[in-house]
Amino acid sequence: MGLLFSMHLLHREHDLHIYSFRGLEEIMLAQLRHSGSSLNFKVILHPLTEDGPNLILENDSITVWSIPLDHKIATCGFLFREKPKSRSMDKSKVSGVPIQYIPQLRRGENILDDAGAIRYLSDEYTLPAKRSRSYAYCSDTQPSDKVLSSIHGVDLLYHEATFMEDEKAKARETRHSTAAEAAEMARKAGAGQLLIGHFSARYKDLSVVLAEARQVFSNTLLATEGETFEIAE
Repeated sequence: MGLLFSMHLLHREHDLHIYSFRGLEEIMLAQLRHSGSSLNFKVILHPLTEDGPNLILENDSITVWSIPLDHKIATCGFLFREKPKSRSMDKSKVSGVPIQYIPQLRRGENILDDAGAIRYLSDEYTLPAKRSRSYAYCSDTQPSDKVLSSIHGVDLLYHEATFMEDEKAKARETRHSTAAEAAEMARKAGAGQLLIGHFSARYKDLSVVLAEARQVFSNTLLATEGETFEIAE
């Protein structure tokens, strides 16, 4: 609610779409009612389900899927995948190409003349498309094989690592993951890089948590507040 009120104070007017399990509307309405508040923008709630994965958003450049996780209450992660990108024009050659042919060439299509001969070869006038990137966000969950097929090959995986292996019994009791288990999920998924977070407050020194994960999956980083991570194209 603090975020919603901040948007209100910043004079947001556009609709806000929120994806969550059922019950959030009751929480929001109770807080608005008892605080005597209202928002100057419309909130549109989209219910998530525990089946899936489900496509919840798609536009020209990206898809977003909900991923059911394995926790003590209904919980979903999210998978973000860029769609295949168009090739880019070779700037040293583009001046000689009629503008109406550029979209076809960028799609990898050759331009033919009236006789059916190639007039402009796509590979000759364009450069390879940048690769599409992907990111999976797996919040509160214990390790789950059903998630692996959804996140296979992701460039970047965020996975909770609440405990270390010496607290594995506690992890099972609360249906969370250890740092080693998060790393094993990244290894099995063939992820490019792993971010771990959601650490128990008992760990004052997070370097030991990171070290445990790196024993299983070396390309692991801590998801610490304020850090920015980029996925190379």
